[in-house]
This record gives sequence, structure tokens and C-alpha cells, in this order.
Amino acid sequence: MHSGKFSSEDILNRAIKTLKMEGDAIYNLASNLGDNFLSAINLIIESKGRIVLTGVGKSADVARKIVATLNSTGSPAFFVHAGDAVHGDLGGIQPGDVMLCISKSGRSDEIVALIPLIRAAGNSIIAITGSKDSPLSKLSDQTILAGTDPEACPYDLAPTTSTAVQMALGDAIALCLMEAKGFNAEDFARNHPGGTLGKRLTVLVSDLIDKNRLPQVEQSASLQDVLMSMTSGRYGATVVIDSNSIVGIITDGDLRRALESGLEASETTASQIMGKTPLTINDTALAAEAAKAIRERGVTQIIAVNSNNTYSGLVHIHDLIREGIVN
Repeated sequence: MHSGKFSSEDILNRAIKTLKMEGDAIYNLASNLGDNFLSAINLIIESKGRIVLTGVGKSADVARKIVATLNSTGSPAFFVHAGDAVHGDLGGIQPGDVMLCISKSGRSDEIVALIPLIRAAGNSIIAITGSKDSPLSKLSDQTILAGTDPEACPYDLAPTTSTAVQMALGDAIALCLMEAKGFNAEDFARNHPGGTLGKRLTVLVSDLIDKNRLPQVEQSASLQDVLMSMTSGRYGATVVIDSNSIVGIITDGDLRRALESGLEASETTASQIMGKTPLTINDTALAAEAAKAIRERGVTQIIAVNSNNTYSGLVHIHDLIREGIVN
């Protein structure tokens, strides 16, 4: 192995060139996507079985990732290595399953040996390959051409551009099927019950509300009352209520600005310093929606309301961070 000087500039240039080559290849693929892709998607939609992905080498690694994406987005799928398929694993492929075969050349020995067996069993075959004249392409029901762009590897050897394109195609297929099947956020949540992603899709605003901490004051409340409410609530804010209706919010920033402006604490009321357009959200909404609203408004808390549009509680950005809804 030759080892020479490789400057910081060289490193950045190689990284930029790699990403640009892969990005350009994906862009070229998107620009040329057409009827063959549509036919492949329709073939999968009309099938009665699962999507079986196969490949060898790096294409097999890509196939495994695509399987994971398909399963998580509502399209049952599994992986069979092309080499193992002809030694017994072929029995796992059932009638109605659609084979999605990934091979840059479309000529690997394992793929060429497998395809006639799949056809004899009556399963449909979709090829993702860079060669329309390959045995894989010629024996498949549909072919999605993945381009012939050079690999980002300086010697055009290591699978880089080709696998990036294959991966992107897999994402495109999965998301097209997801939308075609009407697979929504609730369905996604059922497939991802654990971890941060699961929380973002399942935790509601009501789950974050502490019913023992509902800081609120009336419009006529003094600054001392406001300060006491904010201190006991520990949200850095208190809600201003008038006849059970929310009319405003006072944050620690509002209180500080009032005192800095020279207002007399003994003569100032909550109505004089409150913000009159408080940020609210229904307590049945996802906590992730509260996080988005807080971020867009540039505040640190949001008022939760119930179905009657009355005060239900406060949710602070720290609550969202603690639950892993935001980083």
C-alpha cells in the first residue's frame, strides 16, 4: 500500500468529489425515471404476496437495508441471499411474492443461476441493474435501470456510486408504496413503538402535562401574585385567565421587561404586561407538534387546551427534551 502526504485540502476535495458524484448519479436517475418504474410499482401493488429482495456482495447489503425500510413503511419484505437461495432458501419464497433482484452488472453467477428457478416457480421478477442487456434484465418482468455512472472510487472499483443509487431507488420504491397504500403516521407509530422515534409518534401533549402544576392568574393580579404563580409553577411563565378563558400569558421575560421599564410593582396588573396572543395547542395533539410550534414561534412553552378550549396545562421545552421529543 502506497502511503504519501494527504493534506487537509486533499481530504476535503475527495469528500466533496465523492458526494458530488453520488449526488449527480441520483439526480440523473431521477431525471430519467419513467414508465418502467411505474410498471414495477404497479406490479408490486397488484401482487398478493411479499417483496423478496436478493443480491450478492454490496448489493446484498443494500437489499437488507431496503428490506428494513419496506417493512417499517408498511410493505412486508424479507431478504434472501442469491447464493443461499439455490441451496435451500428458495423454499421461503411463496406464490404471489415479487422478487426484487439487485445487481449492478446483472451478470453475477448467483443471480444468473437463481433467475430461471424463480421464473419456473411463477414469481414475478423486478430487476434493479445498470445493464439493460444483462441476463437479469432480459429474464425479468420489469427492469429499473440504475444508471452506469462511474464509481466514486478513484479507481472506479469499490461500489460507491452504484450502491448510493440502489439505496436511493429502494427508498423511492418504499415511499411510493407507502403513499399508495395510505400508510400514515399512526401506522408508522405501531411499527416503531420504542425509542425516540416511537415517542415522537405516540406521546401526546396530555402525557407531558403535570396536573399539579397549573400556574394561572387573573387579569387584575398584582406583579407579586404573578411572581408567586410563576415561582410555584416552575415553568418560567403563568397563564392569564378571565372567566375560564385564556386571555394571555406572562413569561419571566415579560416580568423582567416590566420591571426594567420602571413600572410600579404595586400599581401594575397582569393585564398590563401579558402577551395577548399566547401559543396554544390541543392536549390530544402529538407532543412532536408542540415541539414544532415552539420552535417556529421561538418561545419556550406552550399552553395546552382541552376539547372545550379551556386551560389544560403548560408544556415547557424542557419537558420535550426530557422525553426525547427534541434533542
